[in-house]
Formats: sequence, structure tokens, C-alpha cells
Amino acid sequence: MILTDNETSIDLLNNEAIAITIIDLLRERPDRPLTIGVHGDWGAGKSSVLEMIEAGFVDDDKVLCLKFNGWRFQGFEDAKIALIEGIVTGLIENRPALTKTAIAAKDIFNRIDWLKVAKKSGGLALTAFTGIPTVGQIGTIVSALEGVLADPGQLANNETLTTAIDDVKSILKPAETKNVPQEIEGFRKAFDQLLKDANVEQLVVLIDDLDRCLPDTAIETLEAIRLFVFTARTAFVVAADEAMIEYAVRKHFPDLPETTGPRDYARNYLEKLIQVPFRIPALGETETRIYVTLLLVGAEIGEDDNCYAELIKAARLKLKRPWESTPLDAATVNNALGDKATKAHNALMLSDQIGPILASGAKGNPRQIKRFLNTLLLRKSTADARGFGDEINLPVLAKLMLAERFLPSLFEQVATVAVTHPQGHCLNLASLEYASASDSNGTTRTETKEKSSDDKSSKAVVAAESTILSEWKASQSIMAWASVQPSLAEIDLRPYLFVTKDKKDYFGPASALGHLAKVAEKLFESKLSVQALESELKLLAQPEAESLFEAVRTKIMSGDNFDTQPVGVDGMAVLVKAQPSLQGKLLDFLDALPVSRCGPWVVGGWHSALKDTDAIARYEKLLDGWSKLTNNQMLKLAAAAASKTKKGGS
Repeated sequence: MILTDNETSIDLLNNEAIAITIIDLLRERPDRPLTIGVHGDWGAGKSSVLEMIEAGFVDDDKVLCLKFNGWRFQGFEDAKIALIEGIVTGLIENRPALTKTAIAAKDIFNRIDWLKVAKKSGGLALTAFTGIPTVGQIGTIVSALEGVLADPGQLANNETLTTAIDDVKSILKPAETKNVPQEIEGFRKAFDQLLKDANVEQLVVLIDDLDRCLPDTAIETLEAIRLFVFTARTAFVVAADEAMIEYAVRKHFPDLPETTGPRDYARNYLEKLIQVPFRIPALGETETRIYVTLLLVGAEIGEDDNCYAELIKAARLKLKRPWESTPLDAATVNNALGDKATKAHNALMLSDQIGPILASGAKGNPRQIKRFLNTLLLRKSTADARGFGDEINLPVLAKLMLAERFLPSLFEQVATVAVTHPQGHCLNLASLEYASASDSNGTTRTETKEKSSDDKSSKAVVAAESTILSEWKASQSIMAWASVQPSLAEIDLRPYLFVTKDKKDYFGPASALGHLAKVAEKLFESKLSVQALESELKLLAQPEAESLFEAVRTKIMSGDNFDTQPVGVDGMAVLVKAQPSLQGKLLDFLDALPVSRCGPWVVGGWHSALKDTDAIARYEKLLDGWSKLTNNQMLKLAAAAASKTKKGGS
């Protein structure tokens, strides 16, 4: 079951309202020229809105809709010419009564030839407004080409240049003295006559994927549109991300100043072309949950199913007032789908579970939501094919993937711990999920503990809190993720981490650290053993050293006992000695330790690792702070003694 990522005329996002508004606007005054912008981020649903607009005119013989994909003009020598010729050709092809021999058609194609010849001849600067050269400009080009042909020293092909000169002369008529404004008016009159001959009251040109184009292609397409801006009965609907078009303007016109008054030139350029802008809003939480439900149900029972159409109707009723509506519930789904409702059970459950965070993490972007769901379903299918699908629960996998996609640091930390645990657990998750449940219920941990003393999560909270857990609890995003059901505390996460190894393998030598996994293991051996690794550690590139340090730090901090020196501290010291760039990270580690529970070990063993003046000064500041502790007498005395020794030595 894979969700297609193509544009569609089936509206699951309630964007039909935008399409209807645009259609009404176009029909209001079909005789006037109009340019409309459909704006939105990549994947927001712009192409689908254009599909709906096209579908809205399908039964109207007086309106001709032509659709062009700007991206497809990428390979053309001149996207401007390609679009102009494409519009005229499309008009003729869709109106059989017209032929290329009609007077208006011949006139139009003759003017288009001016563009082609200018491009072929090279060196002719087309006007920015129309792209149509004057007769004087063409005469200049002919003279220049003939001069090149007469000079045998020029690198030119006789046959090519002769053809170019003949092409130019075939268009040039000696008696003509038209200037640029006359040419503009002539083109528009000929095009208007073509529309009349075709019995077209309004031509609607839909331009899609302009924001995918290279800057030059995007600007040439917009310049072609400008030629029609004041041509009666012609409307353009341009789907593009404003930010990408502004970027194209800046790249294409690098010498323009950044701003003019309160606005920049790039934004002014777009606003002068687009008369009426529409921006597709991002999906909110309710809309995301409804969208997820519709996507999954549609993939399960088929988009052509009549029951699915009924479910879409029910969803639209809720989408009319999303600020006060609830997502699709079981009763609504059962009523719409009837005996097929059982197939929607997983869809409802998943949308309830992942909708809130997916709405925030994907920033309400439909394409990001689809891609997340497709990855989820593909991984489940892969697990089925490999024979361990029964061990993969979709809601559990979805929760882990939310962390993988939107909280990668958390995911790495959970994975690093879980793959080495005998039962595949990450012990800190129990306390994290308990804390998030307490916060969301508005009760204190003490109150919750009294109400359910037998609860496993309550017992987890009694345990001393690790520093990693403290870091997690300080993050609102992580706390929101932890509150998503189901709980992962008692689940063997190893099958789920294995199925996510399309990005990174967390097992064996090809683990999260790749070829460094074995080195990481050695750093947790005896002090004598880790000292022998120094020469090997010096050969690491800085990114490798940083990854190795983070893996060691995470494993140390995941422990709950700091009274005695944790295993791995000696390895960390040797790593920093071999890689001096890690001194700052070592001090961050020391600063984050729960000093109220740390033994005297924390003040010693770092002299060989800390060499830089700034690092030493920062360490001495830590010692000074520890020497003033009121809740850890042993560490206080050790820090005071170490600080005194340093001062005496200096």
C-alpha cells in the first residue's frame, strides 16, 4: 500500500475552496487580462489546485484551459519562445476550425519567428518587456553577420551563418519602420483575433512547477507571461513558491540593488506580474489528522470506492470549521464506510497517535506527511517480507519514526542504548513517558505516584535521574513526543531499529558509528588498554572524533551511578588527549554532571587532556564552583584540594 505523490483533482485538503474562488474570479470578467498566483511551500498542494481549476472549466466551451509545466521547458534553448509558441500551438490544436494558414495565425507565427531568429543569430539583446526586436535591431544583426562571413579569420561555419542571414532577411521587409510599441500592439491584436476566430471568450493558461526551474528558465517564463499581461481575454494562473521566484530574480539580475524603499526588488518584480495572489495555508492539527485518515483509508479501500467518497463528504463538513471541529472519529467512519469500516481501524489509530506531532514536525506540509506515511508503510512491508513483520507494530514504529525524522538527536541516543540492552529497552524512556503523562494530565509526579503506586512508570521515577533524562525533560518537543501513545518503555526496540537501518545500521560492526563501533567498545575497557589506543585515535578525522565522543558521552550519561568513576571515563580522557579539538565538549560533559551525586573522581585525571589556556581556565572555574558545594561534602573537599594544588603549582 503506497500513497501516490502526484497532483490530484480529489480534494482531501479542502483546497477546493481556493480553486472555486479563482474560477469565480476568472469568470467574473472574462474579457480582461488577469494574472493570479497560487503560492505555497514545496508540496503544499499547488499542482492539485491547478488540476481542480482545469476540471472546473472542462464543460465550458467558451473557456479554453491550457496547462504548461515550467520544469519541462528546462531543456529548451529559450523557455520564453517555447512558452509563447506552446500557447499559440495549443490554441490552434484545441480549436480544429483554426489552421496555421489563417491570417491571424500566420501573423502570430511570423512574430514568433522574430524571436527564434534573434536567438539563432546571437548577440541581439531582446527587449526585457516583450522579447521582440525592432527592425533596426535586425538590420544591425544582418550587417554584423555579413561582416563575420566576409572575414576568413572568424571561427564560423559558412553554411550556418548564411542560413542565419537568410532567415533574418526573410522576416525583414524594407518598407517596414515599426518600433517596439507597434510590435507589441501588433502581437496583441493578432492574438486577440486568433481568440475571436477560435470562438474563445477566455483563454486560461495554467503554469505549474515554475519554482522547480533553474533561475534563467523561471525568469524567461515570467517574461513570456508579461507579453500577454495586457492582452484581452487571456488569464494566467501561476503556481510557484514566492521565495524560490524571488531567489531566481536575484540570481538572474545580480546587479540589482537589494531594496527599493520598504520592499526588495525581487518581491516587487513578482508583485508587478501577479495581480491576485493566493497562498495555500499549512495544515493544522485537526486537518492533519483528517488528512492522514483519508490517505490511509483511500489506500486501503481504493479512491474510486463510493464509500470513500462518502467519507470525504463527512470530512469536508468537519474541515469547514477546523478550529472547533474534531478529527474523524470511529462513529463517522463507521457511518460512511459501513461494512468496510474495519479496514479503517489502523488509519484512525495512526492518525490519532501521530497527527499532533506530524502536524508540527511536517509544518502542515501535505507532501512531507505523505512521504512519512510511505516510509512507514514500506518499512512494515519490508519487515513482513523478511519474516519478522509480526514483531513490528505500526503505532510503535510510527512513534520511533517521528523521533527519527523530527528529533534525530533523541533517536540516536535511544537507539545507542537500546541496541546494547539485553531486552532492547531504553531505561530512561519509562521515566520520560511518565513525566510527560504527568505534565499533560496537569498533576504532579507525587500525586500520580500516590494514585498508582503499582505502576511501573511510577517506580521508574523513584530511580535517580540521569543527566540525559534531564536534558530530554528540558525539551518541549521531546516531552510532546513522549506523550504520544503507545508507550515504548517496555518494548523491545531492536526489531524496529533494524527495520530503520535503511538510513543507518545500529547493529554489529556496521552500527551507528560504522567502522568506529569497535573503537567505541575499546574505550570502555581498562585504563591500560585505552591508553594504548592514543596513536590510533590521533588518526581520526574531526567529524569521526566528534561522533565517537558523543557515543561515549551518551553511554556514560545514561548510567545512574556517579558515586564512583563510570566505565568509559578513562577512554574519554584518552580520546580528548588525542583530539584536542574535543576539549570544549569534555568541559561541557563535566559541567552537565549531577554534581550532587558525583564522587571525588570528577576532579582528577583530566590534566593530560586539557592543554589549551581557555580550557584550563574553564576547568579551574568548575573546580572553584565545586569547592563551594553545600550538598556534596566529599566532592567539595576534593575540588578544594585540587584547586589549592593548582594554585600552589602556579
